[in-house]
Parts: sequence; C-alpha cells; structure tokens
Amino acid sequence: MRSWNVSDFDRVRDLALELPEVEESVSWGTPSLKVRGRLFLRRHEDPGLTVVKISPQERAALTAARPEVFIVTPHYENHRYVLVRAAELTEEELRELVTEAWRLSAPQRLVKEFDRDAG
Repeated sequence: MRSWNVSDFDRVRDLALELPEVEESVSWGTPSLKVRGRLFLRRHEDPGLTVVKISPQERAALTAARPEVFIVTPHYENHRYVLVRAAELTEEELRELVTEAWRLSAPQRLVKEFDRDAG
C-alpha cells in the first residue's frame, strides 16, 4: 500500500472539487460528493474504501483486472458503483476514475462545457 500525507478520501475529495459544480454533502452518514445534487462519490463506512459511480462495462473490466483494488459487494451488485481502495491508485488513475464518475452524474451540457474548456 502507498503512503500518502492525507487520507484516501481527502485525495478523492480534492480531485473531485476541481471539477465543475461539485458540492460536498453527506450520504448514508458519510461524506459524499455530488454534481447538481447527483451522488457520484462517497466515503464508505470502511475508511479504506471509497464508493465510486462507474459504468457496468468499466466496473467489469476493473474488477477482473484488479480485484484487490476494485470490489463489488452483494449490496452493490445491482447498482452502478464500485468500492475502491484509493490508496492503491496513482494520482493519474484516481483523477481518471473521479472524472469519469463525475461525467456519469453531471448533466450533458455541463460535460460538454468541461470538455470544450479542457480541449
């Protein structure tokens, strides 16, 4: 496991807050992040895990490739989320995961504006 200076969820939160219209909230009693009221990340009850919104195809690929990092419990089997051990990801991997989770929840117009401004 990598050693970081801030908590794993703090790393996730800092990356998410760089994205447009992200707001901090609380969901199921834990810190969460939303875009226009739509949940896309939250700290799991286990502080070593983060709940991340993800497409079914990406979830299948990641859990097959790195099952020790990307976990699906029975609770999440029928939902578009995966549990992630963020400490095991590089900054680049984590940024990509957070950005893709945001894209799945943000309105299309906001995603298009973000892509235009980044491009």
